[in-house]
Amino acid sequence: MKELLRNRVFLLVMASDVLQQVGIWVRNMALLYYVVQQTQGDPVAVSLLTVVEYAPIFLFSLVGGVLADRWRPKRTMIWGDVLSFLSIVPILFVVAWGYWQAVFIVAMISAIVSQFSQPSSAKLLKTHVPEQELTAAMAMTQMVSSLFIILGPILGTFVYYTFGVMVSLSSLLVIFALSACFLLFLPDSPRSMERLSVQAVVNDLRGGLLYLREHANLKVLMVMFGVLALGAGLTAPLDIFLVTERLGLAEADLQWFTALSGLGLLIGAIIAASLSGRLKGKGVVFAGLILLGAGTMIEVWSVWPILTGGMRLITGLFLALTQTVIGTYMLTLVRAEYIGRINGLITPIFTGCTLIGTGLSGMLVAQSSLIFVYMLSGLILMLAALVALRLRFDNPAAKQAEGGETAGK
Repeated sequence: MKELLRNRVFLLVMASDVLQQVGIWVRNMALLYYVVQQTQGDPVAVSLLTVVEYAPIFLFSLVGGVLADRWRPKRTMIWGDVLSFLSIVPILFVVAWGYWQAVFIVAMISAIVSQFSQPSSAKLLKTHVPEQELTAAMAMTQMVSSLFIILGPILGTFVYYTFGVMVSLSSLLVIFALSACFLLFLPDSPRSMERLSVQAVVNDLRGGLLYLREHANLKVLMVMFGVLALGAGLTAPLDIFLVTERLGLAEADLQWFTALSGLGLLIGAIIAASLSGRLKGKGVVFAGLILLGAGTMIEVWSVWPILTGGMRLITGLFLALTQTVIGTYMLTLVRAEYIGRINGLITPIFTGCTLIGTGLSGMLVAQSSLIFVYMLSGLILMLAALVALRLRFDNPAAKQAEGGETAGK
């Protein structure tokens, strides 16, 4: 851990990540409240925000991953911040003139840019963080994300209701500028000497598909992510009904259960960081997913807020351990030059299955019951745990040293 905290690349990436998290939550809460205010709570307009955030994942994730593998990560991340900065300036004027619909463009541009920046950030960690420190690095990243799950909505709500939408959007200019300044101090990476062309992109994509096909563990991970996303998607829009119908609480009380989930994620990330290198991969992933499935079932049967809150805390803790192990495993398993493409292949599957589950949830509740949908979700999450048993955590890095020739046999 001490070596990690002295790693300049890791600290700069973390600083940029913290700023990005602040920007994400200020943006998300401001856009949500602003659209609700402008449309008098029109659910179609609110759902459109989700569409413009998820659609670019399908359209740009794979291409973004291919280009992130080819482009220099430092320059890609800086240009992402610069483009985000430049896109907000005209939108501020348009919103000031009364065209509130322009806020959807903010959400879409941010989603597009993230498809290039995220794999570039992963490449930097893969390249500049020693393998024995990767678990701690992923745990620290998880800690930041978990902390903002708790504090992000509070921060975003405070900024919007205190200063309004114009200040909320203007603050993003400062955040993106500061993030770009931090990234300027990252070391440069060698650039590809091959000229970028459509044929080159197609060849890179074909190479990524071939790499995925030859690595059995990556195919297992892709199936596991798809099953996990489907199960989680089924209950994602239903938590509000869990609070109001099963627990008999007010809608506003949902925030406390969300905070407990975030607290569990934070505690789990701290434990993962302290146990860096000693977590048993397959056992942690299997136990985490089994507990997540069981916790989902217990939550829907529970009529006691303390029990439901306790399950949120416990499942959040084990989910953080699971995410840390899987994130570390992905970085050690995938060679640096393929990280963007593999991320671009897996992300649309995870997102698509989440949206399928979310789309089916309302219909299933209408045709059956809340209890049935949560029980079905729990069973699907446990199925993901069974899929995870096919993963092999037998030193994937060593396989990569051999050129990946033995992987998938």
